[in-house]
Amino acid sequence: MNPYRILLADDEAALRFLLTETLVDEGYEITEVMDGQEAVNKLQQETYDLIILDYMMPEKTGVEVCEWLRSEAVANRDVPVILLTAKALEKDREKANAAGVTTYIVKPFSPLQLVDTVEELIRVHNKTVDNSQ
Repeated sequence: MNPYRILLADDEAALRFLLTETLVDEGYEITEVMDGQEAVNKLQQETYDLIILDYMMPEKTGVEVCEWLRSEAVANRDVPVILLTAKALEKDREKANAAGVTTYIVKPFSPLQLVDTVEELIRVHNKTVDNSQ
C-alpha cells in the first residue's frame, strides 16, 4: 500500500525532527518545510493526505496558509489540516476554525497524541472521499 503523504510545516527544527521520526516510524511519508511560504509552494506542487501547520511561522502563519489553501482551487484544498500551537486562547481557536483548520493541537503535546489524531483524520477523510466518488 502506498504510504500516506504528510506535509509538515514548522520553524522549530527539533520539533520537526521529532514529529518526522515519529510519523515515519508509523509508515507515513513526510515532507518538511520551515515556513508558511514554503508550505504554500509545496501545496501548489504536490498532493498530500494530511497537512500539519505550526501556528507561528515566518513568512505566513499556519492560519494564513490554511486560509489560502481553503480559498484556492488546488488539489489539497479539502485535505485535513492540523494546526500546532502554543496559543490556547478562544479567539485563536476561532481564527483557526474560520480559516478551515480541521483540528487544533496545543503545545506541548505528546507525539503519540499527534499520531492518533493523524490516523483518525486520514481514516475519516478517506472514508468521505471514497463515499463521494
